[in-house]
Amino acid sequence: MYKFTAIAIGAALFLGACQTQDPYSGEQKTSHATRGAIFGALGGAAIGALTNTSSGKQASRNALIGAGVGALVGAGVGHYMDKEEAELRHRLRGAGVSIRRQGNNIVLEMASDITFPVDGDQVNSNFYRTLAAVGEVLNEYDRSTIEISGHTDSSGADDYNRDLSQRRANSVGYVLSQNGVMPQRMYIIGMGESRPIASNANNSGRARNRRVEIQIIPLTS
Repeated sequence: MYKFTAIAIGAALFLGACQTQDPYSGEQKTSHATRGAIFGALGGAAIGALTNTSSGKQASRNALIGAGVGALVGAGVGHYMDKEEAELRHRLRGAGVSIRRQGNNIVLEMASDITFPVDGDQVNSNFYRTLAAVGEVLNEYDRSTIEISGHTDSSGADDYNRDLSQRRANSVGYVLSQNGVMPQRMYIIGMGESRPIASNANNSGRARNRRVEIQIIPLTS
């Protein structure tokens, strides 16, 4: 069982010192090994856990309160989330991200087919701008916790799908953290094939099920 710890802060500071140079482009970037090690910490201890979701949620909430972020109350909750939703819809127009409301929560649904390469877990370079825009809105409206959940279709072995979904969710969290989103606000869950939103019996349904969702949950008293 994972626990929320201060390791998130150390890992975030460690990022800048653990880069390698791409031998083809000369670009400085975080190595796959380093990124995996960091998100072993961020995705597990710091941001929550697959098997301990309720604890992850509470840890994120406690982190915000500890940082002095005030809770939303009464009718102000819906109004605050309405404004955030409107900003997200404006910023993400044409980006291929589905936005829906679940009560006062906002859910961003990102199809894996546009977010990741086939069977890959590193965010496509042309999707970085979209996640940067999400990060800017999350930073402006910071009175919320953030659940990042990875999902797959039913093709392949259960363990492989769960691991792939976790790694993809970790990558989205990594990009958001690089755009200033406080890691302690986030908890990451790899759901594998356990929560389909469409039939796995056809290509279009399987494509819908391959996704990462960002659920934005208001901090309330």
